[in-house]
Amino acid sequence: MQLNKQASAFAKDFVKSNRETLQKVEERSKHYFDMIDSVFTKYDLPVELKYLAVIESKLKPTAVSRCGAVGLWQFMPSTAKTVGLKISSKYDERKYSYRSTIAAAKYLRKLHNEFGDWLLVIAAYNAGPGNVYKAIKRSGSRDFWKLQYHLPKETRLHVKRFIGTHYYFEEEASLVVLTKTETTSYLNSTQTNTVEKTVEK
Repeated sequence: MQLNKQASAFAKDFVKSNRETLQKVEERSKHYFDMIDSVFTKYDLPVELKYLAVIESKLKPTAVSRCGAVGLWQFMPSTAKTVGLKISSKYDERKYSYRSTIAAAKYLRKLHNEFGDWLLVIAAYNAGPGNVYKAIKRSGSRDFWKLQYHLPKETRLHVKRFIGTHYYFEEEASLVVLTKTETTSYLNSTQTNTVEKTVEK
């Protein structure tokens, strides 16, 4: 499975520029990745989506952004409440790694049911579904690489950082860094190869 040329070029540059930071995250990643893998498997999600938490918070459960997003998955208060996380003056479940990961799983699954494309899901996670729909309408395409410049700059870079982080940890592509069209093409070619090998036998 290969990244397209745009994704591959960005991923290599990203890893080269951010290797030291990524190495520091990797050193403390096992505990968090094991937990996330377990939750995402339970919710029938690709475990590679865990790399979203790396670019969201660098795997820091107490991380707080300048716009008020909190926790491992950087939920804003409004989104947190829609996925069942409680926030009060005494405690904030966005800072609870396990509970917030369950919330992230539910939200990612909801977004994928809506868009059917993991790159658009990552974009919607960052900018909200509304901005992704606007980009689709303005571009006339549901392909991230064609609609990306109709998204906020931070969002298109967010998606690319996800691809770069995935590349750092996996050193290859997976379905979560492909567009829906690329995914369909890959799965069709895999099925064709499987049939051909079966016939040869």
